[in-house]
Amino acid sequence: MSTNKPVASDLPKLAAPARRALAGAGVTNLSDLATMTEADVMALHGMGPNAMTTLKTVMKAKKIAFAKR
Repeated sequence: MSTNKPVASDLPKLAAPARRALAGAGVTNLSDLATMTEADVMALHGMGPNAMTTLKTVMKAKKIAFAKR
C-alpha cells in the first residue's frame, strides 16, 4: 500500500501529454512556472499551443509570470 498522498496543485486542467511534460520537469504548481521562461516550457515534449494558452491565462489571473532571461 502506498503512503504517498496526492499533492495539492493549482495547475489548470491540461491534456495528458502537457501534464506529463510539466511533471517530468518538476512543475507541480503555477509558482514553479515562474522559474522557467516561456520558451523553456514550450520546449518540453508534450507542450502545445493550447496548453500554453491555458497556462498563460491562469497565470495572468493569479499575477504570475514566466521568468525573463
